Amino acid sequence: MKSRMIAALFSALPLMLHAACPDYQAPLAAPPLPALEQQPFLKLHNSLLAERYQPWHMVHDVLVAEGRSARLVAKFDYDLVMHKDLEGEHVQAWLFGSGMQEWESLGVHTTDSDGKIELELAPRPLGDYRVHLRVEGDGSSADGWLSVVEPGREAVLFDIDGTLTLSDGEAYADYAGVRRATPYEQAAQTVQAYRDKGYRILYLTARPYWVTRDGRDWLNEQGLPAWHYRTKMYGGFPTRRGTVAHKADYIRYLREEVGLNIVRAYGNAATDITAYAEAGLPKQETWIIGEHAGKEDTQALQGDYRQHLREVVAATPVAACRQEPAVAAMR
Repeated sequence: MKSRMIAALFSALPLMLHAACPDYQAPLAAPPLPALEQQPFLKLHNSLLAERYQPWHMVHDVLVAEGRSARLVAKFDYDLVMHKDLEGEHVQAWLFGSGMQEWESLGVHTTDSDGKIELELAPRPLGDYRVHLRVEGDGSSADGWLSVVEPGREAVLFDIDGTLTLSDGEAYADYAGVRRATPYEQAAQTVQAYRDKGYRILYLTARPYWVTRDGRDWLNEQGLPAWHYRTKMYGGFPTRRGTVAHKADYIRYLREEVGLNIVRAYGNAATDITAYAEAGLPKQETWIIGEHAGKEDTQALQGDYRQHLREVVAATPVAACRQEPAVAAMR
């Protein structure tokens, strides 16, 4: 019996040594990008558009299982109100991340009639990668993130509006330039504590894609990683059923196709409770703040995150990637 346990431990050891915690440093420590080979816009009206309005580009983050290819979607438009699509223009694509020494060119792509490009990315090694996209006509750009993970990677999921911030409406106040969203006390420290313990941080929101830039800026201001940040793939304000479907479908993808182990989830709305349950997340690890706290057998997060951080998060064990290999292999 003892010999079998020892053999099992050592057979698992290479796997645990291979497993690394989320790489939040390498994608941000990139060398300077190659000089932009700026070209005139292909269409005159796009040149006038870029002269008159501010760019509002965004990239949807992608998380895939090891060995899988990835499809990354980006949208390019101008102006906070009109969101006029940049149609039929060239965009340079670059990638940098874990284990890389220099930027890798992903070629030049042309936006479609919706101002979108789609990148088909070949399988990458385990790690985290920054994808940088630049419009050749004016040099405006947007960043997105690709994460490649092994099965069983432990993660903690957060809604944003009304969960990390004080109310659901603050995202749109931010977007309109009225004010900056106010976080719950110790909310940022809670997210950071999970990151420090080695958990992958996931943000899943029903925000439309066009508030992505403000969302990333807000997370950066809180000192938090601004990825993996998942909005809806389309515009418009959320409906109840659309919100539930958006969140439940994506959580199922993360659990069933990527193989993530989402150990805990945070939300504030009835739609969060329903979506998390439909996706199979356990109620005993579903924490709800605000007026719906504790409803439908979820866990109540009362007032703010101060007590929760001291009593629940502090007592949470470090993720497997932070443990000694022998300990992690025996879990």
